Amino acid sequence: MAEADARGAMPSPAESLVSIAGVNLVYGLRGGAPVQALRDIDLAVAEGSFVSLIGPSGCGKSTLLRVIGDLLAPTAGTVGIAGRVPREARLKREIGFVFQEAALLEWRRIRDNIALPLELRGTPRAERLAKADALIRLVGLDGFQDAWPRQLSGGMRQRAAIARALSTDPRILLLDEPFGALDQITRDRLNMELARIHEITGVTVILVTHSIREAVLLSDRIVVMTPRPGRISRILDVDLPRPRSLGSRDDGRFDELVRIGNHELEKGYRDA
Repeated sequence: MAEADARGAMPSPAESLVSIAGVNLVYGLRGGAPVQALRDIDLAVAEGSFVSLIGPSGCGKSTLLRVIGDLLAPTAGTVGIAGRVPREARLKREIGFVFQEAALLEWRRIRDNIALPLELRGTPRAERLAKADALIRLVGLDGFQDAWPRQLSGGMRQRAAIARALSTDPRILLLDEPFGALDQITRDRLNMELARIHEITGVTVILVTHSIREAVLLSDRIVVMTPRPGRISRILDVDLPRPRSLGSRDDGRFDELVRIGNHELEKGYRDA
């Protein structure tokens, strides 16, 4: 069975795009006791892979994602991206970030929202708009390039946010529950769009999700985290064939992996 525990997971740090060793993070609360959000996190993420982080609310999934993306600094331990500190990768625009809220600028049309990172970089207007138009086609927003954000549905806004995150050709795409507020039909559709984008671009994806079924459908590996302080309790290798489709959920192995993931989550609650 294609499974690995947290310490024996492949790839090795030397082979990884993202390498995390001994990471701890403690929040100092004003007027209260410190809160440990992450404890002893070791993780290696291979370039071009799709990794999902799952676990109960408050377990530190989003915190870990922000540490990788240089939005938070760990209290202890190290994070490397292609052998460099995350700050260097972020400043070189090698990290794309998509949150649950699309956070589009309401006073800019969709094409200009997508092109914004390139504009901030100083890319000539014709070049950045051509790149934005290519990304609009990639995420399936043809015909909406001149729309205002308020004219788009929630799912379309998230497509635009993903396109914006891809505009600088990042090596890593960090997704923090980007589809959590969407209805199931839209979520399924965007899951398949994300799988297609990953296949086409080869970008490394790290996704935070509460849905074990979503994680199994999309991922190469699933990192299961415990209740706070967040630790890695298990890493599951997803050995379903690619390319994936919604029909992949009819595979008996899909149900088996979902059961394993749910069991691990329940075990984490019991052991907390």
